This record gives sequence, structure tokens and C-alpha cells, in this order.
Amino acid sequence: MKPKFFTTAFFLLSTMFSVAANTFVFCADNVYPVARKVENVDTYFGTDVADPYRWMEDSSPDLDAWIAAENTLTNSYLSKISFRDKLRQRITDTINYPKYSLPSPRKGKLFYSKNDGLQNQSVLYVVDAPSASPRVLLDPNTLSEDGTVSLSGTAVSRDGKFMAYLLARSGSDWNEIRVLKVENGETTDDIVEWVKFSDIAWQGDGFYYSRYDAPPDGKILTAKNEFHKIFYHKVGTKQTDDVLVHEDKEHPLRNCQAETDRDEQFLFISSTESTYGNSLKFRELKTPNQPFRDIVTTFDSEQDIVAVVNGKFYLHTDRNAPNKRLVVVDPKQPEPEHWVDVIPEADSLLRGVQYIGGKFVITYLKDAASDAYVYSMDGKRIREIKLPTLGVCGFSGEKDEPTYYQSFTSFTYPTVIYKCDIETGESKEFFPSALNIDQDAFVTERVWYTNSDGKKVPIFLTYKKGLKKDGCNPVLLYGYGGFNISMTPTFSAVRLPFIESGGVFAVAVLRGGGEYGETWHKDGTKLVKKNVFDDFAAAAEFLIADKYTSSKKIAIQGGSNGGLLVGASVTRRPDLFRAAVAAVGVMDMLRYHKFTIGWAWATDYGTSEDDREMFEYLYSYSPLHNIKSGIDYPAILVTTSDHDDRVVPAHSFKFAATMQEKTTSQNPAYIRIETKAGHGAGKPISKVIDESTDVWAFIMEQLGMKL
Repeated sequence: MKPKFFTTAFFLLSTMFSVAANTFVFCADNVYPVARKVENVDTYFGTDVADPYRWMEDSSPDLDAWIAAENTLTNSYLSKISFRDKLRQRITDTINYPKYSLPSPRKGKLFYSKNDGLQNQSVLYVVDAPSASPRVLLDPNTLSEDGTVSLSGTAVSRDGKFMAYLLARSGSDWNEIRVLKVENGETTDDIVEWVKFSDIAWQGDGFYYSRYDAPPDGKILTAKNEFHKIFYHKVGTKQTDDVLVHEDKEHPLRNCQAETDRDEQFLFISSTESTYGNSLKFRELKTPNQPFRDIVTTFDSEQDIVAVVNGKFYLHTDRNAPNKRLVVVDPKQPEPEHWVDVIPEADSLLRGVQYIGGKFVITYLKDAASDAYVYSMDGKRIREIKLPTLGVCGFSGEKDEPTYYQSFTSFTYPTVIYKCDIETGESKEFFPSALNIDQDAFVTERVWYTNSDGKKVPIFLTYKKGLKKDGCNPVLLYGYGGFNISMTPTFSAVRLPFIESGGVFAVAVLRGGGEYGETWHKDGTKLVKKNVFDDFAAAAEFLIADKYTSSKKIAIQGGSNGGLLVGASVTRRPDLFRAAVAAVGVMDMLRYHKFTIGWAWATDYGTSEDDREMFEYLYSYSPLHNIKSGIDYPAILVTTSDHDDRVVPAHSFKFAATMQEKTTSQNPAYIRIETKAGHGAGKPISKVIDESTDVWAFIMEQLGMKL
């Protein structure tokens, strides 16, 4: 996301008063730890806004004590749920099956990851030849005793001899790059540090990567990320010898990524100012130090390199095409006015394009589920790729090999991997699912609700066959609604106990997402962001009106931007829901842009410093600032992690403390703070089981369910 950030004077009143760590506030049947308050007021365009829990933005002994007290309280509540242990065992059982990633072929070798079932981290394997047995290439479980070091990315060199890989610790976005020899798995001495939001792009015996300067001591997880740079690292050298390839001293709030084509003829640099839109430039690599040439210089569209074929670039773009199209670009005339359509924009979103075996494998998103096809190089449709049911698929393959791999998943359909032939269309299961689910026992349906704009849009419902629409069914309504991200049918084993116990799992398509292209996305951003919350409320009201459930039987859940959705929904419509789970949510809409990469979300949100209108709009829905005294709020569980440097945990801390201070409800308002974990990526299976058990136990107990 790209911010338009203006520095505005704020007035901080530093007078503080403390509350003893062992004091509590009583609210109905709940007793909460008291968080000390400070006299802190910020002034926005003449409006004074108190921020009494500002001190929670920084580490301190007081904060440690408050976190410990909150975790003790939350665990005390959860431990009293009679079926919690049984639920933990059921979740463990459902997760405990082999899971595979989509394989990636390279130079006659096949790379994929596998988790045997309960391994904290998936293990990376390589198959050296079609007749060879898989061998372990890298096992992240050996890198830490508790499984909190994870593999967050890999890139194999063009010749297949080296693999560079990204390691993350405790879920942080900070990575380091290491290199191993594919032949024997031996790790080289190469260590590249302070890497963040980076791809790895090989050229010759080295690679391009993106990094920031090292953050100040004590601010690693909170300091604002500025001045992203691209370097080239040659294998076998020290990081101090790396060559600076790209920087932008005039625009500190831009990120940049390097990419090379499969044959390493060109280097592409994509720059972003936000989570949407990128500029793109390139240079030839056959002649050293060639100047870069621009393809796109603005940030009002997205364009991704699909392939370089016969010296021409194929781009997947939404420029002048909100539903996206595939174009071919001549590097001699790379400007957008010279682009030529290969696959023009259609009624459905052109979600994915891959160049495999001399053809394009195309994925459309039609009403939030996949349709897939094979196209020729000149844009003619050759055939449809048949999918097992309503769901989503993915593909991988080499540009000059006919064999490719396909994944497929849906709500009750664990991921299956197929091996396919691009020429004949033949496919067979390569990694079948080892989790046996009776598909006839469940129903997944795509029904249509009327959103707050009067448009019919999908909501996915999954439940046990035989459901009675009597208004009494427990429902978990999930949503996101932001950053052009689409909510599609995907499998998660931890949901099964809820569905097996009679719950309805509902996923609503909301404006702000990417299900219907860029127009749909923009209709849930900035000064129309409330459309997202209104759509979510409309989805809940549909479920009630259509007799699936009642307001006393609906729980809502969302994470990150979805956590904002839950926080805003609870404070705007506390009457509509029985319970809410807000995970790693953006709760302080006036200050989100001041931490780590938060500035990049401004194209979706705007900032409190843009102008009076934007400030007033954000202030009117910011979850933290709209908790009112004397309101009976639904039961709330806030979850966050101490190493989350994407959405810093202070958002959740301040929201939970304020809710506990002001609610008059007998419903609980708890916060669960995970240690040695981040925004979600790379979380060990052991922590996934712990958190899933607690979250689903909370939801099911509040909805009156049993296991």
C-alpha cells in the first residue's frame, strides 16, 4: 500500500499515573487486570483525541506484567470449557495427515515441501530424476528446538546447482538469506541479513534481493520501514561486498522487487507505494551496466511478468482493464500505448496466468471460485481444465516442458496435487489427499445475499447434510474485505470439528476484496471503506432472514484487515452478533501508519494526516476509538503475537484494554497473546493446534455447542 503521508504536529502530555499491577476492574461476572492510563492527547485538525494506552506501543515491565495477567485470565476462562481437551485432540487428529506443496520443477529436478502431519515446519524435498527417490534438502525443524524458525521462500538457480532460501524467526517479517548446494544439501557460508519483503532473483552465480538498513536497537519489531534497496549478492562473498543495484533516495516509502526471466536475459524492477499498483522497468543483462528503461511509471495499475518469449514480455495487468488481461510488450516500444492484447479483459477476473510448455495456463475467478483453461500463444482457447468441484486451483511448470502440476482445494476437499500433460490434457493424482473425508456427509453451497449496495454477491456456506433452516444453527461468519484479496473456497482441517458438531461455516464476499476486479476493490477503500462493514452486516442479516441462524447464534471472525472488520462490526453493530474473534487486527486507524510497514496501507485506508475529511472518516469507524461506555458488547476474544511486526500487537493491546474498561456486558472480553510468533506465517504446528483449540473452544462455547 502506498501512503500519502504528511507530518502533522501532535501534542503529547507526558503526565502519567500508575495502577498497581495486581489491581483489577470488575465488569459483571468478569474481573479484568487494570491497565494503567496516561494523559496523552493528540490533536487532529482541531479535534482532541485521547490515547490513554499509548504506553502499550513500547516494551516495558508494566506491559510485560499486563500481558502475563491477561494471558493468565484468558487461560483460566478457556481451561473451564468442558470440551476443550476433547477439542484439542480432535483438532490434532484432523491436522495429522501428510500435506504437500505444489511441486516446482527446475532443470530436471522436482522440489516440493511435505509435512508428515504434526511436524512444526514442513520439510523441503528434491527428486533428482523421474526415477529417483525423494531426499531431504532442508529440514527447518532442525534449526530450532521449538519450531519457530521457518522457511519463508526459496529460489533455485538457473542451472539447478544452488538454492537460496529465506529464513524467518518467531514469525517476524525480517528474514535472512542462506544458500545451499542442491547436489548434497551442504550450506555455504553466505549470510544475507535485514531482508524484508524480498524475492530472490538469480543471475549467473549470484542473486538480487531487497533489504532495509538495520533498524535502531530496541525498535526491530516496531520501527518504520523506509528506503528499501535492491542489492546483488555473489555466492561465496560477504554481504558487505554486495553491489547496490537500485535505491530511491527521494521516496523513502517505496518498496522494490527484482525479478529475472527464466533465461536471465532481463532484469525487471517493480516498485510499489502500497499493496496495490506498481511501476515497472527493465534492463538487458547480456551487456553489463545497461540503463533501465521504463515500462510503467505510475502506480495506478498492476502488472506482473508472466514470461519472456522470443525477446518479448508477456504481462498480466489490470491497466485499462479492471478484470485484468494478458498483453505482449515489445522492449523496443515498452510503453502501455504499444501493448497488444493476447487475452483481452473478460467478464470474470483473470486471476492467474502461467507460461508452461509453450502455452498459457489461465485461471479465471468467477463468482469467487476457479475456472481454468489452456490457451495458445496467440490467445486462442484450447480446452477447459475440469475441476473436481467448486474450489480453487494453482499451477506450476517449466516454460519448455509439457509436464506441469496442478493443485486443487475446497472447503471440505483437502488439497490434492495432480501431474498433468499440457499437450494431451491427461492428468492423474500425484499427491492424493491422505485425509479421508466423506464428501457426501457435507454440503458446500454458494448462495447469494444482497449487499448494502443492492448487489447480489456470493456467500459460501459449508455444513453437515440434513441442516434444518429453523433459525437455530450456530454460524461462524468469516470475512476480510480489503487489499484486493479474494475470499475463495479453501480447506482448513481446524474447522472440521465445528462443522461436524453442527456449525455452519460462512465466508462472505465483501467489497474491498479482489473477487470482482479492481473496481470492486476500490469500492471498499478510503472514504467508502464502511461499505465493507455494511456488506458484512448485510451478510449476517441474510443468514438470519433466511432462517439459517439468529443473532444469538452468530460468531464472527477475521484476521489482520479482517480483524479490523471484526472490530468495526462489533462497535457498529453489537446487537447483531453473539461472539467475535479478532486476530492480529488493525484497531487504531489514526496511528496504524506509524509502525513498520503500516504506511503502505494508506491506499486502502487513507491516513489521519491526509486532511480533515479523511481524519473524520477514519475516526468515525476506528475500532479503538468507537468503544462506548455502557454498551453490552458481544463476547470478544482478541488474539495477537509478541513478534508481529506486520500489524504490531499494540493495536490489540489498546483495543482489549479499552473494551475491558468500558463494556458493561456480562460477556467476556479477553485477549490471547502468543509468544515467539508473528502475523501468522511460519507458525509451528504445535502453536497452530494450541491457538486453534482456544479460538474454536471460545466460539463453540459462546454459541452453546458441544463436541
